[in-house]
Amino acid sequence: MMMRMMMLISGGSIVSAEAVWDHVTMADRELAFKAGDVIKVLDASNKDWWWGQIDDEEGWFPASFVRLWVNQEESTMVETVEGASPSPSEVQNGHAEASPSSSDCLCLGQTVQNRDQMRANVINEIMSTERHYIKHLKDICEGYFRQCKKRRDMFNDDQLRVIFGNIEDIYRFQMGFVRDLEKQYNTEEPHLSEIGPCFLEHQDGFWIYSEYCNNHVDACMELSRLMKDGRYQHFFEACRLVQQMIDIAIDGFLLTPVQKICKYPLQLAELLKYTVQEHSDYRYVAAALAVMRNVTQQINERKRRLENIDKIAQWQASVLDWEGDDILDRSTELVYTGEMSWIYQPYGRSQTRVFFLFDHQMVLCKKDLIRRDILYYKGRMDMDRYNLVDAVDGRDDDFNVSVKNAFKLSNKDSDEIHIFLAKKLEEKLRWLKAFHEERKMVQEDEKIGFEISEYQKRQAAMTVRRMTKQKGKCHRSVPPGYPPPMDPMNPGQYLVGDGMEQSEFEFPEPERCKSPFWQSFSRTFVSTFKTEEALVIH
Repeated sequence: MMMRMMMLISGGSIVSAEAVWDHVTMADRELAFKAGDVIKVLDASNKDWWWGQIDDEEGWFPASFVRLWVNQEESTMVETVEGASPSPSEVQNGHAEASPSSSDCLCLGQTVQNRDQMRANVINEIMSTERHYIKHLKDICEGYFRQCKKRRDMFNDDQLRVIFGNIEDIYRFQMGFVRDLEKQYNTEEPHLSEIGPCFLEHQDGFWIYSEYCNNHVDACMELSRLMKDGRYQHFFEACRLVQQMIDIAIDGFLLTPVQKICKYPLQLAELLKYTVQEHSDYRYVAAALAVMRNVTQQINERKRRLENIDKIAQWQASVLDWEGDDILDRSTELVYTGEMSWIYQPYGRSQTRVFFLFDHQMVLCKKDLIRRDILYYKGRMDMDRYNLVDAVDGRDDDFNVSVKNAFKLSNKDSDEIHIFLAKKLEEKLRWLKAFHEERKMVQEDEKIGFEISEYQKRQAAMTVRRMTKQKGKCHRSVPPGYPPPMDPMNPGQYLVGDGMEQSEFEFPEPERCKSPFWQSFSRTFVSTFKTEEALVIH
């Protein structure tokens, strides 16, 4: 293909390429463009990077980001940059050797391709990348994972779990997904293929990528540690050669599932672009695009939550007189925090506490009488065992007291009732919203099986111990970072709780100098939200 391209260019033909993806420049002399831009190809001697021109700008760009056109009269057929696709039978057997296939060719003889041809091109690209992806997964599972399991002298179970995660589950799922895609693929007229329903039928299966993506950073760290030993370098290289894999390091192969799940929304968006509304696949592709965008968004959100577990462990270490299990044994996210009055049957005496609502549990703390930035642990509530009940202003029958801006938590298994009184109506509504978000988060986590691994818990504990040794134990009880719930009084804005010094609580003591832990946390927390323009700070 490259020789034919260069012959066309050297012969004076104008060779153009349409951008399939946006290209953001990362270095000098790169050519930036957006999907749909037309680029004049000036040099294609390098198979990966071509030299091209848009208007008066020239530069390098990745060949895999474009689809070729040729403005000649004859109807020339040229193979795609990605190469030919393996046959369906090869895919089902786990093989994807490159072989010529007319289904992977693009018609370049037309200056303007019709929509059906463009849709066929996208379908062919999706099928081609899926078949090659199956080959990559097969190589990882058979070439690396299975060989590692044979070497018990080099890898224990924990190491294998960290490095490879649930890659075998992904391989099995992807094989079933591709088999269904092949059934829907119209080899004679690819533009008539209806692949949207395949994504919808398998939408729940894509959640297994969440576990893999969340584990990927730990996998890279473990590989980096092992690669310091020459034995492991030679072992992994031998695995690659025996499996006859392409010349990519193991960490490159392990990155492919992360890249793949992120690419689905881009491919479906392009497919929808070239699918007319009258096409039988249109509504299914539109629905599939929404589903896959949600999957990738939720995977990114859970990745962010795992990155915050160190802060949660640090916060727990700063709370004095802690009792019972660690927060990370059940929770991964601080949903909301604030100070309220609290009455608990059968005692009936009002107490002021600071409450930290995590997924699955709410921690109760008391401020030090003198050092108001120091917290003492006073208990916790298992949110899975309580129902939220709104309370109207006036005299409450359960407690026989007058209440305002109140709500209750009632135990599902007993007569135990807790009533909470916020200082303002807005604060009460934020708490109600927070409890709703906590239950929603728990349900979504249960649906996809999201949880913190024992390895990640150990890493968080080690981080806390290391920081304690470096800085000395810090007793300032600053809450870990969290994305606050939507403000129900003003949709579209967020409430950012700034630790224990929220002005809404009108603390009588003067502002104190913040500890190094507080300053470090505040910088991290504020930077997360500094790009938001609509913040309500209390």
